[in-house]
Amino acid sequence: MKAHSLLKGLVGAAFLFGTAVSAHAADTLAAVKAAGTLKVGTETAFAPFDYIDAGEHTGLNVDLFAEIGKELGVKIEWVALPWDGVFPALEAGKFDVVAGPATITKKRLERYRFTPPIAEATIAILKKAGDTTISKPEDIAGKKIGVGKATAQLDQLKEFSETLPTKVDVREYPAFTESYADLAAGRIAGVANSLPNIAFVASQRKGTFEVVLPPFGKKSYFGFIGLKDADHAPLMDAIDAAMLKIKADGRMAELQKKWFGASFDTPDAVKDPAF
Repeated sequence: MKAHSLLKGLVGAAFLFGTAVSAHAADTLAAVKAAGTLKVGTETAFAPFDYIDAGEHTGLNVDLFAEIGKELGVKIEWVALPWDGVFPALEAGKFDVVAGPATITKKRLERYRFTPPIAEATIAILKKAGDTTISKPEDIAGKKIGVGKATAQLDQLKEFSETLPTKVDVREYPAFTESYADLAAGRIAGVANSLPNIAFVASQRKGTFEVVLPPFGKKSYFGFIGLKDADHAPLMDAIDAAMLKIKADGRMAELQKKWFGASFDTPDAVKDPAF
């Protein structure tokens, strides 16, 4: 009798535990809905996606998450921090999703879940206007080139450097804005970043910077990042659905034209990145 009671107790406990786990697995989206707020982590030094203009946080990500918030029926709360702290903070639960955005890579896909791409992210070089020593990507051999610390662009630049007769003198920066300042001051010869970013910077500072074409890296895309576990699956599913709706009705293309001057033909998902 005692054994029967014990067995019943264990079965009951297992049932309760399983129910708790099941309920918890759906909690992230439910918690966001209950709070009425989606917490979004990002750095604010990555124009035109996220940056500070006249003291205001602005950029494509701000506009796009405003639309995502409307679709989910929640407000957006931004959490700004340096890029190299974004992924640890996401895993520590400091916010629900990362705006970033981040280049979708094989290594990141193993650990994180990406939303549908928001723009192409292929890497290119920004140089000082009138610098005739750099007319094509290969001309950066042996030169000091700035790039963001802990970025996919850093990996791409190092890979490209190995193909050159003289390796690039890679200079890593906590934020791309610092690399642009050093480029303007002549302390480095160029900055390696994704084409949409440097095209925007060049358009904002005509006569100071120029883009070196063509891009030299493998074709890649930017996406937003969330956790890959079952707890966050309902939330990421909801964000994906909202973004695909925004893409289908033309709002995504309108925002791309606003911030890049042109819209990008992006896939609905990237399952097998080029690198």
